[in-house]
Amino acid sequence: MPETDSQKVVRFGAFEADMASGELRKNGIRIRLQEKPFQVLALLLERAGQMVTREELRERLWPSDTFVDFDHGLNTAVNKLREALSDAASNPRFVQTVARRGYRFIAPVHEQEAASATANHDGAEARQGAQPADQTLHPELEVPVPRRSITRGLFILIQVMYLIFYVAALLRWQQVQRIATGFLPGWGAEAIVVAVLVTAGAGIPLRFYLISGAAFDHIRLGEKFEWLFPAILALDDLWAIAPFLLADKIGFGAAFAATAALLYLPFSERSLVRLAYPNPGRG
Repeated sequence: MPETDSQKVVRFGAFEADMASGELRKNGIRIRLQEKPFQVLALLLERAGQMVTREELRERLWPSDTFVDFDHGLNTAVNKLREALSDAASNPRFVQTVARRGYRFIAPVHEQEAASATANHDGAEARQGAQPADQTLHPELEVPVPRRSITRGLFILIQVMYLIFYVAALLRWQQVQRIATGFLPGWGAEAIVVAVLVTAGAGIPLRFYLISGAAFDHIRLGEKFEWLFPAILALDDLWAIAPFLLADKIGFGAAFAATAALLYLPFSERSLVRLAYPNPGRG
């Protein structure tokens, strides 16, 4: 980048790129990004809102005396950049692909001198009691951004809870049938048992998928969860009435309270996912 730009900090969304140090930070936390992907980001930020052709990227970042597979190198660098930004080529929030021609940085950017940005960051920490966590608001939910490890952990715990429900129901399906017969004798009880068995069988692989996605920090989990949410909502709301099968043991009031909590739970799941994996199509 030009010498005048090399001393700037460029902010976009929850991110900031320090051109002097070559560092990318999100909410004040440094994100590991290799040199080439950062150079691609720097050039896109320099021309924010404009298309940067693949040929320009080659001339600026891959000198003619460098013997590398340029197409592979550029694609790898852009993919690593998108991964660091939790961006998606199919629904970009930051880096847009212009088919077969180049790339464009589409998010609003704000430039600030590096020294001034450092002073502002230090001043903000002092005003917050030198807390390490940045209080930047979440771009979608407008709440302070929590630690992703906490939101992912809570999300995984909810999935484990549902897994326990399903496994317990499958292991004690005869008991479920006896309880259902007490409520709806005949075909009604059979329908309840069939619904429990089918939804539990479908729910087990779904929960394992969500657990593995959060555990391995799949960057597109937010997008996948939004696509699955209607089915998850229907499944969770169906299982929300399960406490009434135990109403004779825990009482009607406790069963009603448990059902009310379970009815809200899928929306809590969605909030946790959106906190940890902001959807690049929003905002």
